[in-house]
Amino acid sequence: MHSRRLFIPAAAAAAIFLLTGCVDNTTGGDEPNTDSSAPTIAVDEAAAALLPAEIAESGTLVVGTDAAYPPNEYKDDAGNPIGWDVDLVDALGAKLGLEVEYEIASFDKIIPSITGGTMDMGMSSFTDNAERQQQVDFVDYYEAGILWAAPAGATVDPDDACGLKVAVQATTYEHTDELPAKSQACTDAGKPAIEITPFDTQDAAANAVVLGQADAMSADSPVTGYAIAQTDGKLEAAGDVFDSAPYGFPVAKGSELAAAVQAAMQSLIDDGTYGDILAEWGVESGAVDTIEINAGT
Repeated sequence: MHSRRLFIPAAAAAAIFLLTGCVDNTTGGDEPNTDSSAPTIAVDEAAAALLPAEIAESGTLVVGTDAAYPPNEYKDDAGNPIGWDVDLVDALGAKLGLEVEYEIASFDKIIPSITGGTMDMGMSSFTDNAERQQQVDFVDYYEAGILWAAPAGATVDPDDACGLKVAVQATTYEHTDELPAKSQACTDAGKPAIEITPFDTQDAAANAVVLGQADAMSADSPVTGYAIAQTDGKLEAAGDVFDSAPYGFPVAKGSELAAAVQAAMQSLIDDGTYGDILAEWGVESGAVDTIEINAGT
């Protein structure tokens, strides 16, 4: 988290981005059409009946998101959260008869806010694992792996990246787990460590690779795929997807909300809404058939 970061003066950065066609963490012309003409989602009364009384009475689901991980969850030009995760949670709220209220926060503040009772649920591409399950419960809704990207034409092997500078979004699994383990394996073998370079947002990490400030980037597979698509051939996949694990919505440990979210998400799968949303964003490869709780290991 405290590795060296690159700071580019704002005017210079703007000029470089115009020339290179870098990733931009705002809406663009290639975004899916999510206008108000979308079909109305009916409330699933059985799922809504499982809600904790205080949430049902308030009529609002408070959801924390970092909104800096396109295309999963990021911000439009007005600063509002968008992405396929956002579309799913909007649909989830409709199934439960709730208004969704998004609170944008740094990734590492979301779980503490849930355990502290100021947020009901998180939505930030959380990997469900045993360590996090000690603090919260996860309603798992998607399978994502890790995928690296490098400049087009470069030869980068994620299993032999010793001595390379690799960009990541700060506090993601790639930053806290994947790359430290790979770097340790390098030094244990007497090779140079990986220079792990974290950035506050995913688009900044991708831009670092495009601009030649990092040798590669590592992110969740749908995120890397989106970055490759947005850079007009400047980035390409380095290797294949590996280490697949479930994404989960974190909720308070032992909360009745987990069962309500599980039932509502399963209802979205069964009526086809879930599949339609993933297909609209081009991320259907990670779709699941059954919503589980705490399936991560």
